[in-house]
Amino acid sequence: MKSIIRNRVLKGSGIAVVGLSALAVAVSAHAQQTLNIVSWGGAYSMSQHEAYDKPWMEMTGDEIVNIDRSANALAGLRSQTQAGNVTWDLVDMLPADAMIACAEGLIEPLDHDELLADAPDGTPPSEDFVDGALGECFVASIVYSNIVGFNTEMFPEDDQPSTIEDVFDLENYPGQRALMRRPINNLEWALIADGVDRDDVYDMLETEEGIQRAFAKLDTIKDHVIWWEEGAQPPQLLADQEVAFASAYNGRIFDAMVSENQPFDIIWDAQVFELDGWVVPTGKLDKVRDYLYFATDTQRLADQAQYISYGPARLSSADLVSTHAETGIEMETHMPTYEPNFATAIQKDDEFWADYLDELSQRFDAWLAQ
Repeated sequence: MKSIIRNRVLKGSGIAVVGLSALAVAVSAHAQQTLNIVSWGGAYSMSQHEAYDKPWMEMTGDEIVNIDRSANALAGLRSQTQAGNVTWDLVDMLPADAMIACAEGLIEPLDHDELLADAPDGTPPSEDFVDGALGECFVASIVYSNIVGFNTEMFPEDDQPSTIEDVFDLENYPGQRALMRRPINNLEWALIADGVDRDDVYDMLETEEGIQRAFAKLDTIKDHVIWWEEGAQPPQLLADQEVAFASAYNGRIFDAMVSENQPFDIIWDAQVFELDGWVVPTGKLDKVRDYLYFATDTQRLADQAQYISYGPARLSSADLVSTHAETGIEMETHMPTYEPNFATAIQKDDEFWADYLDELSQRFDAWLAQ
């Protein structure tokens, strides 16, 4: 048996993972427990539930409670820590917030090569994740993109929008816009729409001139914007034709397009791509060690891409991505990293936002109130 099936023992536990695709786990010395796992909700949480949670619960008998609080995860961790009652066991968080949480001691430092699974060919995790995916207290699971989607029925067939400049063009592309109520992405897009080169965006945002220029560009559409805060809002606003354009996570628009047959399309121009992944609240590492090992291995990250158009953060997962589980369509062209989609992409500068998020959020809120 051992000559034809690869056995792997989860580090620090008695759970053996047998095979990379069979997902068979022999449970020994694993006490069943409840894991409170925080994520984003919607199509993304569904993809995690199908790829990680269901097989884990079937194999171990653990119960997983999904909590849709990632949009406010940093504030939640702060308040729970201050109250001395941290109830979250594992949190899906953006890298910039993870840097802040790590600096504040809210989450655990992670030894990636000790905690995570090697690639099938033995490549250690530190060499198998995409650049920037492994932070001091962070391990990425996906590469996703912030894009602008639009309702194709609200524009002539021969004049569909295609650039980020079009989002700011009220004359040729009228209608309401929906943008996330935060400075991130909006300031970058405003500068690009105003003619700033993509390579110069973050340098410009470090200057007072650049910040004022970005807000001035946003002023041109401010009266035509609905500000959203939950990821489920943009596709609903587009479907109801309350807005013509909506910034969104690319997976949300993909899900609406392929699963709900909504007449949407994506403007890939100036997509702001970033990583998203796991952090472990301080004191919770022993409890979630085994699940974290399992949920970030090569097969699980490839499995997640069957349910949502986010690229896996592990290099070894890429060749295992195939078709959409529900519709059978090929997933490649729907990934942010597909070459034509990626041609004008901007990588979100997590260090910039870790340094300036609080300051620019205050300025953004003050601008909204004007």
